[in-house]
Amino acid sequence: MRSVVDGRLPLTDNVRRHLDLCLDCRSCETACPSGVQYGRLIEPFRVEMHEQASAHAADPQRNATGPRSGSRPDWFHRWIMYGLFPHRDRMRWALKPARLMQLLGLDRLADKTGIMRLLPSKLRRMQAQLPRLKPSLPALPPFLPATGVRRARVGLFIGCVADAMFRHVHWATARVLQENGCDVVIPQSQGCCGAIHYHSGASQPALGLMQQNLNAFQDEKLDAVIVNVAGCGAMMKDYDHIHQELTSHKADHDDKSSSNEGKFCHLVKDISEFLVTLGPIKPQGRIEVVVAYQDACHLQHAQRIRQQPRDLLQLIPGVTLRPIAEAELCCGAAGSYNLTQPEMADRLGTRKVGCLMDVKPDVVVSANAGCSLQLQAKLKEAGHSIAVLHPMELLDLSYRGGRLAEIL
Repeated sequence: MRSVVDGRLPLTDNVRRHLDLCLDCRSCETACPSGVQYGRLIEPFRVEMHEQASAHAADPQRNATGPRSGSRPDWFHRWIMYGLFPHRDRMRWALKPARLMQLLGLDRLADKTGIMRLLPSKLRRMQAQLPRLKPSLPALPPFLPATGVRRARVGLFIGCVADAMFRHVHWATARVLQENGCDVVIPQSQGCCGAIHYHSGASQPALGLMQQNLNAFQDEKLDAVIVNVAGCGAMMKDYDHIHQELTSHKADHDDKSSSNEGKFCHLVKDISEFLVTLGPIKPQGRIEVVVAYQDACHLQHAQRIRQQPRDLLQLIPGVTLRPIAEAELCCGAAGSYNLTQPEMADRLGTRKVGCLMDVKPDVVVSANAGCSLQLQAKLKEAGHSIAVLHPMELLDLSYRGGRLAEIL
């Protein structure tokens, strides 16, 4: 990156590919003795690459050293990454045929006949990543009251893909917050956190989504904004820095806006982080289960949250939590990385599944939607019929006194 900035290295396709191969898992930040915040270096640089590519596409003579191919978003980014994933309503409609196919068993028939091989490679991978979809649940209401004595008033972030595919996790999270004395506010005008665009270098759409979420939560008088997806939480905790980075060269930079983002960032908390600080009410329902917990990279490295999810899981009577080898290693999901860099993602996913299965778990638990999709796909590929759950699903089940079979 320094060489490109200094003009010693042309930004060729090979250089771009080298930088695109970075997972952005941030484990280098955990390992670095000097505390270099690599994530705050690579992401703005990707934005610069994106902008240079767009400028070169518009005027090929403008930058003779710029990339010669891939300057405009390809069909996958235009229609899927940007046109589908960040929009939870579109995602829900897109999943309806998949739900029907699973209900009728047509998905298994399609796998056996090999008809899926006719799809483009990225769409084949999307189909392979698709989990067994839970029954469709109603949308969360704008407000859910605390159970018992009110201890806090919090907002719940529901995002885009997470709400479309894992709405049951949002409901579980909301019930856990209620059980712990929290009024839960769910602003209906909130949207995607912006990470999909920002991580791929599309700065302006990312800024628009950031502002949408700031507007959605700012008037609610909240003690915290709760996030149960590690990647979204890491993005939202960095809104202030990202805004400054993306607007620092603009004359109309608004200091008041930056102040609002700073206040918002301080409110953003991962659900496990918030509950441990609040002081969780101990659940009573017993769940006899051996758990392999997988640390999401954007939880353990980007947000430095490792112990809190383990503490919450160990509150549940009957849970046996077993540590896995190479817990600091990425599973290969890395947002959309497993779609855009399949070879590297598959190698990491296979390696992670090996570490998980070494401890002979009954279930795998992870606190990130992307990790859950990657892990369930790689477990299925390896012939293991083991569920991948969110920590809040188990905690909610214990509070309700339910049986494990209800959520498998």
